[in-house]
Amino acid sequence: MTMDANTQIRVLLAQRASNITDLARLLTEKTGKNCSKQNLSNKLRKGTVRYDEMLVIADLLGFEIKFEEKK
Repeated sequence: MTMDANTQIRVLLAQRASNITDLARLLTEKTGKNCSKQNLSNKLRKGTVRYDEMLVIADLLGFEIKFEEKK
């Protein structure tokens, strides 16, 4: 069973003892674009987070996204 982006990001945040507010602030600092807690929450809830945004989020949380060939 696969998790949606919302669940995956929230799990990663929990592992890092962080929250959406902190992530939104880090995204704003990293990208220079205003990212509010509400905007980020809405994107996650609606499933409209772009792949490039997921890459930045993973990086900020100390993870990387990999594609592995199925066995």
